[in-house]
Amino acid sequence: MSAFWKLIHRIQKYKGYFALSILFNILLSIFTVVSIPVIIPFFQILFDRIPATSETNSLEGVNSYFQNLIYAQGRETALLIACGLILAIFFLKNVFRYLAMYFIVPMRTGIVRDVRAELFDKYLNLPLSYYSSQRTGDLISRITLDVQEIEVSILKVIEVVFKAPLIILGSILFMIYVSPQLSLFVLVLLLFTVFVIGGISKTLKKQSNKAQQRLGNITSTVEESIGGIKIIKAFKAEENQRSRFANENEGYRNTLISLMNRQNLSSPLSEFLGISVVTALLWYGSKLVFVDSLQPETFFAFIFAFYQVIEPAKSFSSAYYNIQKGMAAVERIDSLMVMKQENPNAINEKLQFEDKIQINGLNYQYEGHDKSVLKDINLTINKGEVVALVGPSGSGKTTLVDLVMGFYPVREGKILIDDREISQKNLMDVRSMYGLVSQHAILFHDTIEHNITFGKENVSKEDIINAAKISNAHEFISELQDGYDTIIGDKGMNLSGGQRQRLTIARAVLHDPQILVLDEATSSLDSESEKLVQQALDNILHDRTSIVIAHRLSTIRNADKIIVMDQGQIIAVGKHDELNNISPLYKKYVDMQGIN
Repeated sequence: MSAFWKLIHRIQKYKGYFALSILFNILLSIFTVVSIPVIIPFFQILFDRIPATSETNSLEGVNSYFQNLIYAQGRETALLIACGLILAIFFLKNVFRYLAMYFIVPMRTGIVRDVRAELFDKYLNLPLSYYSSQRTGDLISRITLDVQEIEVSILKVIEVVFKAPLIILGSILFMIYVSPQLSLFVLVLLLFTVFVIGGISKTLKKQSNKAQQRLGNITSTVEESIGGIKIIKAFKAEENQRSRFANENEGYRNTLISLMNRQNLSSPLSEFLGISVVTALLWYGSKLVFVDSLQPETFFAFIFAFYQVIEPAKSFSSAYYNIQKGMAAVERIDSLMVMKQENPNAINEKLQFEDKIQINGLNYQYEGHDKSVLKDINLTINKGEVVALVGPSGSGKTTLVDLVMGFYPVREGKILIDDREISQKNLMDVRSMYGLVSQHAILFHDTIEHNITFGKENVSKEDIINAAKISNAHEFISELQDGYDTIIGDKGMNLSGGQRQRLTIARAVLHDPQILVLDEATSSLDSESEKLVQQALDNILHDRTSIVIAHRLSTIRNADKIIVMDQGQIIAVGKHDELNNISPLYKKYVDMQGIN
C-alpha cells in the first residue's frame, strides 16, 4: 500500500483546491442531514398531526414554528412554506455538491498530469540497459492507460472518502436519536451487507493487474507491427502477426470478462441487499408504529435518513472496488518509478576534452547474460585522433562505444576522460561532449529545421544552413516545396536513406561536438548516397577527435589508429598498411573488399 500513499501524498500540492472541496463537502453534508428532519413538519401538516390551536405546544424548534404558523395563518400556508423550505435546503445542498466537485477536478487532473510528467521524465533518465529488456508497448501502456486508470479508479473516489462519512455519520446520529432500537436493527443488516460485498472484491486487484499486462502486450504487438509493416508484407507474415495479435486480444478479452463480471456484480448485488435491508426496515419499523413506539411522520424521516446512508454506503462500496482495480495500475507505475536512475548524484559541470580518453581493464557483460561482451579492454584515444573500430558482428565494437559515451554503467574497469572517471561525472555532461551519427538515422516527426536543431536552442538560420551545407544536405532541402519547414514524417520516412543520414550529420555538425562518434554511418546506403555521406563525414572529421565503427575499410583506411576486435577483445592496433601485414583478420577484410 506504500505506492497508494505516495499517490495520495500528492494532494499536498493542491491543498488549496482540496481545502475548498472539503469545505463544500462539509456544507453539503450539513444540508443533507438538515434535509432529513424538515420533512417531519410536512407530513405532520399533510396528515393533520399538528393541532391548529395554540393550546398544545409540545413540539420544539421547527415543529413548534409550524405549529404556531398553522395556528396563525392556516394549514395551506404552512404547507406552502414547508415545501419552500424543503426546496431551498435541497437547492443549497446541490449548489454545494457542484462546488465540491468543481474544486476537486483541478486536483484530480493535476495529479494525473504530474504522474504522467514524472513517468516520462523517468523514461528519459533510466539507463539504456533498462530498455533492452522492456517492450516499448508496455512502457507506452503505463504512461497512457495505467495513468488514466489511476484517475478513473482512485482519484475519482477521493471526493467520496471525504463526503460520504460526514453524511453517513450525521444520518446515523439522527436515526439513533429517533429510534435507538430501530437503528441497531439496521446496523446489523448493514454489517452483513458490507461483509458480503467485501468478500466479492478480493480478487479484483489481481485480475486488474493481469488485464493491464495483457493490454500492454496488445500495445506492444501493434507498435511492433506498425513499425515493421514493410518486413511483415515482404515476408508475407500478415497471418502470423494476425494470429499473434488475436491471441493477445482474446486473452485480454477473457481476463476483462472475468474482471468486469465481478465489478458489474457490485451494483445489482448492492441494490438487492439494499432493498432487502429496506424491506426488513419497513417491516420492523411498521411494527413499532403499530404499537405507538414510533410516530408515522418520524418513521418516514427515519426511512429518509436511512436512504441518505445507503447512497454514500454504495459509493463506498464502488470506491472499494475501484481502488482495488486501480491499485494494479498504481503498482505497475510505482515499480518503474523506483527503478534506479543514471548517477543522479553526480556533480554537474561543463566538461572540456583536453588530452585523452583512457580505457583500463574494461570488462562488461549485459544484465541477465553470463557471457562477457568485452574482455580486458585497454585503449587510449588521444585528442585529435581518428580512431576506427573494425571486426565481425558481435565483437563488441558498439558496446565499447556505448560504454565510452556513458550509455551503460562501468562495472569492472575504468573509463577516464583527462584522468577523470566518467562514472563520477554527470552523464548528461559526459554525453554533451559527443556527437553521434548512427547506422540507422534517428529522426522525429517534425520539420527538417527542428530535426537539425534537435536539443539545441536559439540557433540562427545561418548556422542551420551552414550545417546543412557541410553535410551535403542543403541542396536537396532547397528543392523541397517547404524547404527547411518540410515535415519529414514518422522516423523521416518521407526522405531517402541517404537524405536522412545527411540530416543526422547536419545535426552533429550544428552541435559541434568535441568527440564525434560514427557508428557504421554509411553501411546501409547505396553507392551514390554513400559517396555524398562520406564526403559530408570527411568535412567534419578534419581536426576533430573521432571514433568510427566501420565495416567498409575504404571509409577508415586513413584513420590515425585502427582497432581490430574479435570476440570482445582487442587483437591488433595500428594503421591500415601496418595491420594489413600483421593482422590476418584485417588482411582478410582487405582482400574481401578489394582494397589496395
